[in-house]
Amino acid sequence: MRDIILLQCKECKNRNYSTRKNKKNTTEKLNLKKYCKFDKRHTEHKEVKA
Repeated sequence: MRDIILLQCKECKNRNYSTRKNKKNTTEKLNLKKYCKFDKRHTEHKEVKA
C-alpha cells in the first residue's frame, strides 16, 4: 500500500514536496536532494509525518 508522505527542507524547515512511498518495501525514511524555492538552491529534504 502506498502512503502519501511530506518532504521537509533541512535548512529552512518548510514542507515543500509531497510524494508517495510503499512502506512495505522502503521502511527507512527518505532523504532526497530537491530544490527549495525559499532558499533558492538544492538542499536535503527528509521525510516527515503527514
